[in-house]
Amino acid sequence: MEDCSQKYSCRTAKKTLEWINAIVTFIKPYAFLTNAHVTNFFTHKLWQSIDPDWLHCLRNEPVQNLLLIPCGIIQEHWPASLKEFVLDLKSLAFPREQAHLNKLFPGVNVVSLNSVLAQGMNFKKKHEVEVLSAVVSSIANSVGAQTIVDVGAGQGYLAQVLSFQYQHSVVAIDACSHHGTVMEKRAERIKKHYTAQMRKHYPEIGIPNVPKTITSRVMSIDMLKALTSMSPHIDNVKRPELIGQVADDKTSLILAGLHACGDLSVTMLKTFIECKDVKAVVSIGCCYNLLSEGCLDIAGSQCGFPMSCGVKSAGISLGKSSRDLACQSAERWRILKEDAGLHNFELHAFRAAFQMVLCKYYPEIITSSPSIGRQGKVLRRQQQRRILQSSINCEEGKHSSMPETISHMQELCLRHMSESKTGTVVNVFLKVI
Repeated sequence: MEDCSQKYSCRTAKKTLEWINAIVTFIKPYAFLTNAHVTNFFTHKLWQSIDPDWLHCLRNEPVQNLLLIPCGIIQEHWPASLKEFVLDLKSLAFPREQAHLNKLFPGVNVVSLNSVLAQGMNFKKKHEVEVLSAVVSSIANSVGAQTIVDVGAGQGYLAQVLSFQYQHSVVAIDACSHHGTVMEKRAERIKKHYTAQMRKHYPEIGIPNVPKTITSRVMSIDMLKALTSMSPHIDNVKRPELIGQVADDKTSLILAGLHACGDLSVTMLKTFIECKDVKAVVSIGCCYNLLSEGCLDIAGSQCGFPMSCGVKSAGISLGKSSRDLACQSAERWRILKEDAGLHNFELHAFRAAFQMVLCKYYPEIITSSPSIGRQGKVLRRQQQRRILQSSINCEEGKHSSMPETISHMQELCLRHMSESKTGTVVNVFLKVI
């Protein structure tokens, strides 16, 4: 039920467009902040563009009050303009109150996973899989879907629960061949358990179905449509060029995704619209900061953001830093204790200070070794993956494609990523990178 106290709503297309335009109008004057990396707030002295009255007020504010700002909580002694800013921001935010599952899906019965299906899951993942599998199964039954396609299946947690516990025909798609291997081995262990149980208690029932695994990177709507058209009864597929065995014309599918990353969620939605065989889509997206962008003027663009004509007509472009900022959880900031909040602020400050030292005294390092500085986190992960792949190739008797030498700084970064504990100095040093 929609909150009547909300200033904006999505009740109609017109109201939705009004909300979009209000957001665009609000954020445009602050683009210099939202488009900047958090480090740049310090290095580029962006605070000088903030209202001096706001700075004077917030500089003396307790940390706990600062942590409440993203939730729209104001203090009475603040300047009127600051209070108006925070309250306007709160009115534009999409409500995040938790919905009641039984009101949205009457009759859905969430079943607790047994120890076999829950193997390897932490508490959060187990809760997510329990709830989402129940919802997907309910929708599949209501629309009469023959097959559920788990897009971005990872290690197959959702797919295997839907297959073994809810007895659905499932196809699991993931881009990572390692995930596919883990998924298949895990499914075989679960199958062995369920087969033994069935033979003991229900000998007349056959061997349980195992989710079919497809290893392929979903790069476009056409590719996902091709993958979903495959028969769920063929053997597991690890090469997309084998997509030649299609299901019959009467196939009906559901697309499901738990943490479908970046553009993958967008591709699922577009496939649902374009493919008549897809009867429903149930997607819990994630990593919205990884959505592709920047194709507003290109007809038929496959970029992930924006999707709607309304946002496109508003001409808004967010950029990577804005999308990173949008992924911040206001609730997570609110529940932080004072010490944790201070620690978080200090990390950003030290990281910015280190960036300033590099720019001033070691500019050649910024250009010659881009893994140091603001881009370090992503590049260090890429470097680590390349080294891991090289190690695998060496074990297989292949020559490594990695450069023979890497810088001492890169060695420190990689060591920090691969070891659980390092010296205090190295730990602090790399944290501020």
